Amino acid sequence: MNYRKADITPRQKAMIAFAMQVAFEAHAIDDPQIEALKRHGFGDEDVWDITAIAAFFGMSNRIANVTSTRPNDEFYTMGR
Repeated sequence: MNYRKADITPRQKAMIAFAMQVAFEAHAIDDPQIEALKRHGFGDEDVWDITAIAAFFGMSNRIANVTSTRPNDEFYTMGR
């Protein structure tokens, strides 16, 4: 789903946009991107959590891809 067109709040869109930037352009994140999150009510701990989750998700997916790790069978029955 394209989060830009999804029926979610502007706050949620800001969070996902930031997470996407962490995943694809972490080198470009600076104070303006963090301040944009704070304007939506996110605090320093929230910024840390969003960053950590997005970064870990990216890292774990890259490791799984390189090692051809297949999810367990239950994963495919979870409606994803």
